[in-house]
Amino acid sequence: HSPALEEADFENKPMVLLVGQYSTGKTTFIRYLLEQDFPGMRIGPEPTTDSFIAVMYGETEGNVPGNALVVDPKKPFRKLGRFGNAFLNRFMCSQLPNEVLKSISIIDSPGILSGEKQRISRGYDFCQVLQWFAERVDRIILLFDAHKLDISDEFSEAIKSFRGQDDKIRVVLNKADQVDTQQLMRVYGALMWSLGKVIDTPEVLRVYIGSFWAHPLRNTDNRRLFEAEAQDLFKDIQSLPQKAAVRKLNDLIKRARLAKVHAYIISYLKKEMPSVFGKENKKKELINKLPEIYIQLQREYHISAGDFPEVKKMQEQLENCDFTKFHSLKPKLIEAVDNMLANKIASLMNLIRQEESNMPTEMVHGGAFDGTMAGPFGHGYGEGAKEGADEEEWVVAKDKPAYDEIFYTLSPINGKISGISAKKEMVTSKLPNSVLGKIWKLADCDGDGMLDDEEFALAKHLIKIKLDGYELPGTLPSHLVPPSHRKPFQTAE
Repeated sequence: HSPALEEADFENKPMVLLVGQYSTGKTTFIRYLLEQDFPGMRIGPEPTTDSFIAVMYGETEGNVPGNALVVDPKKPFRKLGRFGNAFLNRFMCSQLPNEVLKSISIIDSPGILSGEKQRISRGYDFCQVLQWFAERVDRIILLFDAHKLDISDEFSEAIKSFRGQDDKIRVVLNKADQVDTQQLMRVYGALMWSLGKVIDTPEVLRVYIGSFWAHPLRNTDNRRLFEAEAQDLFKDIQSLPQKAAVRKLNDLIKRARLAKVHAYIISYLKKEMPSVFGKENKKKELINKLPEIYIQLQREYHISAGDFPEVKKMQEQLENCDFTKFHSLKPKLIEAVDNMLANKIASLMNLIRQEESNMPTEMVHGGAFDGTMAGPFGHGYGEGAKEGADEEEWVVAKDKPAYDEIFYTLSPINGKISGISAKKEMVTSKLPNSVLGKIWKLADCDGDGMLDDEEFALAKHLIKIKLDGYELPGTLPSHLVPPSHRKPFQTAE
């Protein structure tokens, strides 16, 4: 299935694999994340990246060609040697001292073309290479261009080679600023329809919409949407170093289960072989009967059908094997695997959790990730509940005259209205009672069960925030506290 895991497989940084048709912005996306060019980078509207490029951290800038890369014991690429020179001439590592690359490595893949010719002229099995990477990376990002939604034959094959890695796949609809809102809605629908035909999962894939390059937006109508989507994608990538240990452990468990099932299949075939005559015929019969053998082993050892290798692939592999040289089942080895899965993995998980709680949260920093965190250009800054945070005047004051008119129609007693009067007005917003309850709690600053004119204006402001599609704050931010309630409220806090 795959060669033994080595030290480098465990010690290396989480990897992100970018896959997409040519000119969907894969290399530009890496440049956008790093905020600098990397050695070997070529960008253009025609198919430019013709190699797999592993962009990794290095003290000095430079390129390492494929043949040298697969003999380096510190890099996790040694097993790529089996794809031969045709592939290794099209594989390189680009090293540079970039802050982002201290936490993750990025694999850029050649742009996928359509048609049979390109598949033949590569000289190596493109899908097999993608499958090899897919098993070892932490994220697979499929890039689509808003003007290039067709999934070509080779792209369809490439996506199918990610079967079993669905949890790692994320989709990015790039260059979304080049269409207007109405077209974007149709483009998104068409993309989901195309993906539904190729990716065979019951759940919907997460699609991030945006324009991932540093140029001005052509269409600014959806700026807020692009900001929110980029923020979500960054959060997803930033969490990778944290989850890397668990992912590697997960791969180890997957591998152990596969090895166990493989042992059952091989020992069964060995047991069924005659000792003297008719070996060839028996071999053919057993290969043909493989689906039935699977069912028999599932029943006998209570194994899930999902743990078995693909029948067709296994039949092809078995054609070239001598069944008499197979080994018999060694119950002690099976016991050791079961013990590892039942006991040792559990204690390893506890160790990982302890280590995570004791160490500071590891996040991806540098490049585009730093520009999105703080300052007035952070997502949501100056919007919703954060509006007016850096202004001296109370942000609610500008609409207060209109709110006061409503307040005095509710017959206040001693300058305050009761909960019943407030409710009559607040339910006209048609917000659910649970939301209105939260707004009441935030607006009633002194907790006396009544609202004065400033608290009522605050309640109306919070309703407006919610109706505009923003989230309510968990606790009332200091800049929203009504002026007359500020001092006692803040000392009480």
